[in-house]
Amino acid sequence: MTLQEIFLPALALMLIMEGMMPFLAPATWRETFTRLATLREGQIRFMGLISMALGLILMQVVL
Repeated sequence: MTLQEIFLPALALMLIMEGMMPFLAPATWRETFTRLATLREGQIRFMGLISMALGLILMQVVL
């Protein structure tokens, strides 16, 4: 498999998933985004780390 065969569908799926919340529940999305904006940098970094780790684990399970 080439990078394009993996990356582009993954990017498309990410954009679909990212767009679902603002489309389905814009008020809830705005409130959530406002709460996230008030978090400290360390908290945001930790959430990013957990997200990346879960993504890596999921990739290992799927591939």
